[in-house]
Amino acid sequence: MRVSVVALGKIGLPLAVQFAAKGHQVVGVDINQKFVDLVNAGQEPFPGEAHLQELLAETVADGRLRATTDYADAIPNSDAVVVVVPLFVDEKTGEPEFGWMESATRSLSEHLSPGTLVSYETTLPVGTTRNRWKPMIEEISGLTEGTDFHLVFSPERVLTGRVFADLRKYPKLVGGLSEEGAKRAIAFYEAVLDFDERPDLPRANGVWDLGSAEASELAKLAETTYRDVNIGLANQFARFAGQNGIDVHAVIEASNSQPYSHIHRPGIAVGGHCIPVYPRLYLWTDPEATVVRAAREANAAMPDYTIGLLEGAFGDLKGAKVVVLGAAYRGGVKETAFSGVFPAVEALKARGAEVSVHDPLYTDEELQGLGFTPYTLGTPVDAAVLQADHAEYAQLTPAELPGVKVLVDGRDRTDPARWAGVRRIVIGRSVSQ
Repeated sequence: MRVSVVALGKIGLPLAVQFAAKGHQVVGVDINQKFVDLVNAGQEPFPGEAHLQELLAETVADGRLRATTDYADAIPNSDAVVVVVPLFVDEKTGEPEFGWMESATRSLSEHLSPGTLVSYETTLPVGTTRNRWKPMIEEISGLTEGTDFHLVFSPERVLTGRVFADLRKYPKLVGGLSEEGAKRAIAFYEAVLDFDERPDLPRANGVWDLGSAEASELAKLAETTYRDVNIGLANQFARFAGQNGIDVHAVIEASNSQPYSHIHRPGIAVGGHCIPVYPRLYLWTDPEATVVRAAREANAAMPDYTIGLLEGAFGDLKGAKVVVLGAAYRGGVKETAFSGVFPAVEALKARGAEVSVHDPLYTDEELQGLGFTPYTLGTPVDAAVLQADHAEYAQLTPAELPGVKVLVDGRDRTDPARWAGVRRIVIGRSVSQ
């Protein structure tokens, strides 16, 4: 098959490589000329994705994969077009910002050939595929969905850093606007993906047809919103436990020993492209979802709550030198989308602290580019807040933070045995040194 992938980001490029590795001719289109040039040179544009570099070099070298900025080059005569363009959300209103996706949809529509399968993988509010993309594509292309082309929604369900493993591990969900479109999507994804055996699933791992685009859209929102709600509940338990001398981590471990309890871990923040964003996409179409809204508000309040724990233990933070450990939104991933570092730094500055930021994945110049004052281990500080659970921080000691009096470990990552003599506070755990 000839396959086009629209947007060669941290999900789109691994998808393009996966399709090419299965023997198909793949053209990736992206507005970023630097990304396109790197891909065509067989060099990954961003580090950290397992197996991407070797597979990219291999598929580019043998001619199965190439990249372009020209939709007129990428889209015509494709058997399938897969769209993975980012969708953003207004931080204040929660309203989806479709600008990039609309631009990409218009461009692909101008060059769409009859017979093409178009699959959107970007997470969308329920109804978007049918009510926004279908009429736009039809109007611009002059083609009729269900007759001249087929449109489906098939959400990406992978985490950056392990995309290829996740593609094999999880069922591929599809939902069409017609029965024929769904059949085309099933055949396409079966031809470009492989699946691990999953005896734990109610049916065989593979491509699962959910019956409609709306059901497929909701499935992605449901699985991610569940995590936000679950974390919100864990954070509520943690706040109560901490105030009442209870170790919430022991409580969660005990609760989860029973098969019907799956309480997640509490923490300083919920970050990334997915979990803080997708509940807001859900709320956009279901504003009466009080449980979802309450969880999102509870999680958004955690950075300030965590800095409040530091203030309660340390005292007045005005003029205090405080380092935030971790700019990334989660350990081991060089990405700051919706990272808790931003509200944590804001909360510290609002209390008058002198704030610096450390992250083993970022250079000083990169931290400065994010608006932070870089911190070098060994520089005297008064207090520290651990925001990202990088593996390196498990070995951290007070000797690397000279003068530190209080550590608030927002991820329960540090080793308490290494912190004798320093007051160490963990969210939801009353015991500290």
